[in-house]
Amino acid sequence: MSLITPAKVVLNAFTRIMVPQLRTIYHSVASRETPEEYICKYVCFFNRHDIDGWDIRQAMNDLAGYDAVPDPKIIIAALMACRRVNDYALTVRFLEMVKDKCGDKITQFYPYICQEVGPVVLELGCDFPEDLGYDKPELWLKSVDDIHSKDDD
Repeated sequence: MSLITPAKVVLNAFTRIMVPQLRTIYHSVASRETPEEYICKYVCFFNRHDIDGWDIRQAMNDLAGYDAVPDPKIIIAALMACRRVNDYALTVRFLEMVKDKCGDKITQFYPYICQEVGPVVLELGCDFPEDLGYDKPELWLKSVDDIHSKDDD
């Protein structure tokens, strides 16, 4: 046995350590959720009897983060949860968020949502943001810098 053989073993072991390894890293879990599962998840969450205001706000924040308008079933369950914790302001803010989520398709989506959710809103004794005047700015004044407008009020 020569000195070359142990040196090769050490060199091979060292090169295995020093050679960069390619490894795939996934930063998210790619779970595919069907729309029915998505709706059921939030409806079941909002229908919990031990839900509190913090949990409701957390779920509403999650819904606001999605790139989708919540289904009327989810909206109804959320409104009922707000009623259980007796938080009227949260109800109105959630309806504002739903209207805002409609984006540029507001003329298509929001009337449908109001039609589906309207009976529950009336049953709970709540109002839509438009009924409260929240769809218009409260203290809006005409800009003094807007000299090109045709309106002379």
